[in-house]
Amino acid sequence: MAFVIAFAGKGGTGKTSIAALTVKYLTGKKKKPVLAVDADSNSCLNEALGVNVHATIGHLREESLQTIRSGSERPGGMSMEQLFDYQVQQSIIESRGFDLIVMGRPEGPGCYCAANNIIRKYTDKLSETYSYVVIDNEAGMEHLSRRTTHKVDLLLIISDPTVRGVKTAQRIAGLVKELDLDVDRHALIINRIQGGEGQELREYAEGLGLEVAGLVPQDSRVFENDLAGKAIIELPDDSDAVKAVYSILDKVGIK
Repeated sequence: MAFVIAFAGKGGTGKTSIAALTVKYLTGKKKKPVLAVDADSNSCLNEALGVNVHATIGHLREESLQTIRSGSERPGGMSMEQLFDYQVQQSIIESRGFDLIVMGRPEGPGCYCAANNIIRKYTDKLSETYSYVVIDNEAGMEHLSRRTTHKVDLLLIISDPTVRGVKTAQRIAGLVKELDLDVDRHALIINRIQGGEGQELREYAEGLGLEVAGLVPQDSRVFENDLAGKAIIELPDDSDAVKAVYSILDKVGIK
């Protein structure tokens, strides 16, 4: 069974960038198959990973519902579940060292939870064939309160370098405990650190009872990559952000 690493945090913390660098780390250092899962309706993990999306779970679900409504004939007499299984397999985006599956933005009222539950089901199913699964969850805490986050070996909560961000991380950690979610371990990463603010925030977070996995400095190369339209995963190994994330992942003991 795969080792599952999930990411959570409020919007604008750089959660997706660190998720992408985790995929880079696993494919480069562990050299075992990785499934990346973009479980955010505002999908952008694919951009951080430098791959194009040809299908999303949300869109496939809409197509399946339309097939039911219209009474259209299903290929080969497939059941609806068989057809959807086939479509999900076709939606997997293959790249060098990793595959990607994307939830996307579902259309119509009441579709979001259904699409999220679908991606959870298929992530569980697909994880049997991968060594690692990296899940970039939506911003905030709704995915936790809806219990749409499944079995997780390591939950990395990302904060920006602010007291408010750290307090949000504390609430996320509290919700994991309150809902008795199946998370083996959770830890905080404080991102975009500048100057000497890191140590103060680390001490503040630890005072709230949070395990701090590490600090990631502000890195001008991340901005330069964005400006040039390059993927985060293309950052060189000697960039400050890459070195910091790699050091953190070395320390947290990923199997």
